[in-house]
Amino acid sequence: MQPVPVIRGGFFIAAGLPLRMTKLSVNLNKFATLRNARGGNNPDIVKAAIDAQRFGADGITVHPRPDERHIRYEDVRQIKKVIKTEFNIEGNCREQKFIDIVLEVKPDQVTLVPDASGQLTSDHGWDTIRHQDYLKEIIAVFQKAGIRTSIFCDPDEAMVKAAATTGTDRIELYTESYASIYAGGDHAKAIAPYYQAALAAKDCGLGINAGHDLDLQNLKYFKTSIPWTLEVSIGHALICDAIYLGFENTIQLYKRQLQ
Repeated sequence: MQPVPVIRGGFFIAAGLPLRMTKLSVNLNKFATLRNARGGNNPDIVKAAIDAQRFGADGITVHPRPDERHIRYEDVRQIKKVIKTEFNIEGNCREQKFIDIVLEVKPDQVTLVPDASGQLTSDHGWDTIRHQDYLKEIIAVFQKAGIRTSIFCDPDEAMVKAAATTGTDRIELYTESYASIYAGGDHAKAIAPYYQAALAAKDCGLGINAGHDLDLQNLKYFKTSIPWTLEVSIGHALICDAIYLGFENTIQLYKRQLQ
């Protein structure tokens, strides 16, 4: 019998064996944006987290930023108290306040994103070659605290291979370009670099997450093409769909795309 390779992100794969179902982590940032636009506590972010997991979400994601324009640091603390599913905190690890909140709360996973200060939304992955030494250092800090690490990565095989040498458990493939090309109709072109990057990650023993602009139209094709994807983190599109379709129904619709 051939040995089964172990993926550091907690995933096992071998020919003929079933793949673990891809998890859906719901990003709550847009709930917080709506709350902050009016003040007060409506919608209630903690209740949104409780409801998301009650409606079938496999995890909750938040992305606190220094200006707290959506998720606030106190939200992170309060959500941690009620979460029974996985908790993923993503953000700019070059901000000391971000490091502090992650080490305080100790989520299941921290996703490191190379945001600039004041950036509207995440728009690129790490240059894992240029920032190799820094990533090794910061990843070790989180792993010492028992937190699984994932780093935002573009679909570039060289960057994926360099990510593997940082010691990270997983990468999160930044899927904006996939979504953009997919919307134009060339689905094969859209997925091609992601498939190659995902193969490289698997060969390096990295677990694979994905996120950014994934939605009900393009999610199933991504999952079918890269079935060993462990987790997708979706916020903006899911919350937009929930306005029309309802929060519980929308979560279930997204989960069906991952089956």
